[in-house]
Amino acid sequence: MTLRQHAYPHTCFARTSRVILLALASAVGSLFLLAGNARAQGVLGSGSTQDTSQTPTNDDPSAATLAFGGSSDSADDRSAVTTSSNLDAPVASLPADQIIRILQQNENLLMDVKSQVADRLQQQGTQIEATDITDEMLYNQIATNASVRANVTTYLRARGYVPQGGLQSAGAGPAQNDSQFGLPSSDGQSTSPSGMSTGGDTGFSNLESGGDGQPRTTLPAGNSRDKMENRGKEETNASTDVPKVLRLPTPYNLRSMRDLYTQVPEHAAPLKRFGSEVFVSREFPSMGRGVSTRDTPLDIPLGPDYVVGPGDTLAISLWGGVTQSISRVIDRDGHILLPDAGSLQVAGLPLQRAESLIEGALKQQYRNVRVAVTISRLRSVRVYVVGDVQRPGGYDISSLSTPLSALYAAGGPTSVGSLRIVRHYRGQALIEDIDLYDFLLHGIRKGSARFESGDTLQVPPAGSQVAISGAIKRPAIYELKPGESTLASVLEDAGGLTAAASLGHITIERIDANRQRETVTLKGVSGQDLQTDRAAIETFVVKDGDRIHIAPILPYSERAIYLQGHVVRPGRLSYTDGMRLNDVLHSYQDMLPEPAAHGEIVRLVPPDLHAETIAFNVSEVLIGNENLTLQPFDTIRIFGRYEVDTPKVIVHGEVLRPGTYPLSNGMTAAQLVRMAGGFKRDALLNSADLTSYSVEGGSRVAGRVSTLQIGAAVSGSEPNADVPLKPGDILTIHQITGWNEIGESVTIQGQVKFPGNYGFQEGERLSSVLRRAGGMRDTAYPEGAVLIREQVRDLEEKSRQELIRQIDTNSAAARLGPAVGSGDTGGTLQLIKAQQEQAVTQLKSHPATGRMVIHISADIDSWANTPADIELRRGDVLTIPKRPGFVLVSGQVYNATALTFAPGKTAAWYLSHAGGTNSTANRKEIFIIRANGSVVGRHSGGWFDPDVLSTRLSPGDVVVVPQKIIGNSLLWRNLLTTAQLASSIAITAGIAVAAL
Repeated sequence: MTLRQHAYPHTCFARTSRVILLALASAVGSLFLLAGNARAQGVLGSGSTQDTSQTPTNDDPSAATLAFGGSSDSADDRSAVTTSSNLDAPVASLPADQIIRILQQNENLLMDVKSQVADRLQQQGTQIEATDITDEMLYNQIATNASVRANVTTYLRARGYVPQGGLQSAGAGPAQNDSQFGLPSSDGQSTSPSGMSTGGDTGFSNLESGGDGQPRTTLPAGNSRDKMENRGKEETNASTDVPKVLRLPTPYNLRSMRDLYTQVPEHAAPLKRFGSEVFVSREFPSMGRGVSTRDTPLDIPLGPDYVVGPGDTLAISLWGGVTQSISRVIDRDGHILLPDAGSLQVAGLPLQRAESLIEGALKQQYRNVRVAVTISRLRSVRVYVVGDVQRPGGYDISSLSTPLSALYAAGGPTSVGSLRIVRHYRGQALIEDIDLYDFLLHGIRKGSARFESGDTLQVPPAGSQVAISGAIKRPAIYELKPGESTLASVLEDAGGLTAAASLGHITIERIDANRQRETVTLKGVSGQDLQTDRAAIETFVVKDGDRIHIAPILPYSERAIYLQGHVVRPGRLSYTDGMRLNDVLHSYQDMLPEPAAHGEIVRLVPPDLHAETIAFNVSEVLIGNENLTLQPFDTIRIFGRYEVDTPKVIVHGEVLRPGTYPLSNGMTAAQLVRMAGGFKRDALLNSADLTSYSVEGGSRVAGRVSTLQIGAAVSGSEPNADVPLKPGDILTIHQITGWNEIGESVTIQGQVKFPGNYGFQEGERLSSVLRRAGGMRDTAYPEGAVLIREQVRDLEEKSRQELIRQIDTNSAAARLGPAVGSGDTGGTLQLIKAQQEQAVTQLKSHPATGRMVIHISADIDSWANTPADIELRRGDVLTIPKRPGFVLVSGQVYNATALTFAPGKTAAWYLSHAGGTNSTANRKEIFIIRANGSVVGRHSGGWFDPDVLSTRLSPGDVVVVPQKIIGNSLLWRNLLTTAQLASSIAITAGIAVAAL
């Protein structure tokens, strides 16, 4: 992707943005399934190459290498937040603005989130890299999706960015939080925290009014507590704030690229009218409700020059000749009634003169009396507050109240009312004009004229207004006063520029009255000469409706280099002229253990800042031989030894921890064995195989196998026995011959003299162990001996499972065969289905036994060292039963039972005594299972053998009459025949056990 494509991201990425946005919501919603598991597995973020210098110090130690997945929520974590497996449930989450602020202030955390989102999208089939996901895409999902906010909160909490308290329910909705960022609402307009729209081209005067025309400066009583609790938590606009930028996709995952591929976002945050919140009162005092306020505390002290009048209450204290306190109210005629002194005129006198007059009158009545007079309660005056105020009308207020107090009583100006001109009238005479900005900006309350009854306070409509935003201390809408229409005066009202303001990038959106809108830039402002720029600002005249935006300076440092990778302190470093590589890399202490010999500088070459890579040798740089000169925006990348074509060796065999190990410098075969935990007890120490590989001629790999005296190498008894390893070497530690046979035994049970478990030597046969067991007893029946072997049981079990699978999967249509008439198909299929279920049930109820057919007799010498004398294996179980004395007839007969053995009788004789075969019997396939497990069938001895029923039986033999198989399919008939035989063979082993 070219730099030109990145310069116009909205064009170049239009085809992919829609796919990304569609997949992003589901990806972010599901990717945090692993965030709930982050702490236990400790893999959240393990694939990220970003530096973690800004990770909070309270990060969970087990989550230090956090990846996206994992699940280690402790009990307290699970109680506070829920994982995304239950996205429909209410989940405690952070507000959207707080999540976005955390991500904006922690670039590495933001890249971690993007990397995990990209991984999740790739798993879902969307080919995308982390650098293709813009900040705006991610922020939009956080702002509009409650589930995403809950999952991101889970992830942030696992990383230690979320405090234990202060979470809100995700179901509460994002409206009250998202709007603080000026995010678009459902109608596409930005909303302010109070809910007012700022998306239209309306004038500033109605920016704060709702759709009903009511101003937003006065909030409902229900919101009062929320407003007070949020005081001090407003978004700041200080020079120390992390610059708010939009990051575009970058071609390389370099921090320098991430800094350069940023855009200063357009100003979209809503602005409030300056001073609109001053008059927002939660509980208005009595004067705010338009009633008399005699008990209202005074907002200024009373001096001796206060002129008393009708309605004032005087507190008169006497001491000396008499001690007494009296209270007197000045009547309408201006008189007060004193004890023993009569009526006295005091109205219109200063407080000090009234006190002297009262003291003189009382001294005539009381000897040596002293008097002190104070005002205990002020008179009220009726003042009318009219114009563009919240609650116009008449108010009885204190005679000392100021115009500001009267405005508070009336709720303050509306969004249309002026804050710069408030007129105080007495009759038709204008007493004074009050500028509320003097109080709001400087704390000065001008206006010395006192209210008299009947005075009027009039708030006219607001005059010219301008909005100022950007790198300014108090972004807001300001009202202009005649004579103060320069940009400098507006900046002064707004608190001045921040240190991050760019004077060369001031734009004014202006309304050409009744004609059009236009964009104006300051002439003579270049951003190079500060004095010239300030002079241009002093002379520039602003007009009504101007929207002034002061862009910030570049959000990144143009004199910085970047260090990343296998280093102790990754991050951004300051650049100085003439800076060289060893000014950054001083020694191996600046790097993590075992750095690779190869490092590189990724340089952004001007003028188009395309990337080029310059390789260097780390060790040469540290000794000063390759001291390259650095340039701004250089990225120094150091790799770990195991990140660059990782050298590995493998150890197999008799060590405690066989497997693949990194090849450290100078590692030998003995060191590899020690790394793998050392030898096991069965290890062969005399020799070990070492397979090494080498590249010949750069075109082929050749292998070589050598033998090592590994025991001597590990013990160090022979220094030359140990050899250094090369990448790819495979070391194999052999096992001592016959080690696995240690502890092998067989079980002899039943009719032997000494039954029990017997150890045996390799190659020992059955006759030898039987002799050690004392031979067979007189009651033994060796013809029915049962030998169970584990290996045979495993093979039988696999065959049984495969047979069950074939019977279950064989289609009913394939069982019919071509000879079945179509008219009887339905009934035949039902019979076949029943037969299938019966066969499968019988197979499942008779598990594999593992029986081997043996031919032995009580005379051990007669078969010893013959093919019948088999070698024993570990776990063999030999059962010698007693003579059973019966023959079993089973299957499709009228009376399936065990019949007493009669010497010389044939199978036909026993079958007849069991009632003969029934109608479902298949007489052609009758077979006999001998007591030793061998089977006699129709074709057991050849085509010309006599019939099976003529076979003479021995004790323990079983005559099996199989069921007639329905269906003409040859495959189906063979399957069921095999199933019937397999189910019947297990019977003979049961007979032997029963005969013990």
